[in-house]
Amino acid sequence: MAAFPSSRYFVILYLLTLSFESLLADTNSSFSFKNFGWNSSFESVLALYGDAKAVNDGSSLQLTAPSVSSAGRVIYKNPIKFYGGIPEKLVSLSTYFSFSISPDSKNGDGLAFVVFSDGYPVDLFDDNGSFGLPNGDNFKFLSVEFDTSMDNKYGDMNENHIGIDLSSFVSLKAMNLSSVNLGLKSGNRLQVWIDYQSSSRRLEVRLNRYGETRPVDPLLFHRIDLAKIWPGNEGFFVGLTSSNGNSSQLCNLYSWSFKTRQSPDWMHSEPLDPMVFKEREENEIKIHKKSDCVMRILSALILGIGLGALGSFIGMFMWTIFAKRRPIAPEDYAMKHVVLNKSSSNEKQ
Repeated sequence: MAAFPSSRYFVILYLLTLSFESLLADTNSSFSFKNFGWNSSFESVLALYGDAKAVNDGSSLQLTAPSVSSAGRVIYKNPIKFYGGIPEKLVSLSTYFSFSISPDSKNGDGLAFVVFSDGYPVDLFDDNGSFGLPNGDNFKFLSVEFDTSMDNKYGDMNENHIGIDLSSFVSLKAMNLSSVNLGLKSGNRLQVWIDYQSSSRRLEVRLNRYGETRPVDPLLFHRIDLAKIWPGNEGFFVGLTSSNGNSSQLCNLYSWSFKTRQSPDWMHSEPLDPMVFKEREENEIKIHKKSDCVMRILSALILGIGLGALGSFIGMFMWTIFAKRRPIAPEDYAMKHVVLNKSSSNEKQ
């Protein structure tokens, strides 16, 4: 009986594991800071602009000062590529941060997470602009705003909302936080999860009070095709920026992490027009994470190969036992006695 050597199963398993690791490989654009003390070495990775500075022994970054017309921002120093891997694929990104905005009799702009091309000089940002950002045709950006002012020229719904912006502060989509009992300028610490899935071209925003769990469903989401906004593989920067306008509103950042990742080509859906808003998004089927799908496939392959190797081993083991312990057939038994009788006769002679 020929048996497929079990070592070959493990060689195949090893090669498959390497293949899937390459599919899930990170683009190495990641960082994570739970605080901004000197021992965290955050200044080797993050750059501060405007009035931004570390306060309270690095327990937080104060982006705005307690004075009128203050603005500050923190930017990740290293440009990130929109495409990575071989072959090149659009990357997905995820970020988490916690922050607070102090109450004030007058309202500042709030806070914004921003993604912009590395071709724009950061030091030319307009401290008098909304969130301390420029607002012009030469500045392409994607941002998620946590807005504490109601600006009629941008069509703001109230003084307590979040919005997704694309090269304009007129939001593509916005959410009234008062409707879910969340307040941006309460002075309480909040936490945010922002995820962009390259396969679905979907940007998701989650917000909750600090210490509470990450919500299953996003408060806000919208389809945006970054490949159409930035068609070439130019680099981009990510940052957090704030301005307080005519108020003395303080904005503090307590922690920040960021990560990019890749997904296989065959898991990418058809790109969509980034400017088209479709109401049917509200009823669409939820898309599972790509890493979950890949890990399920890998787990199935590992299980199948493992069972195959185990079956081969058991088969060889049983065959060996059967060969050693096989009962003697009647004709073999008769032949054995003939041989024994002949041997006895020869010995007597």
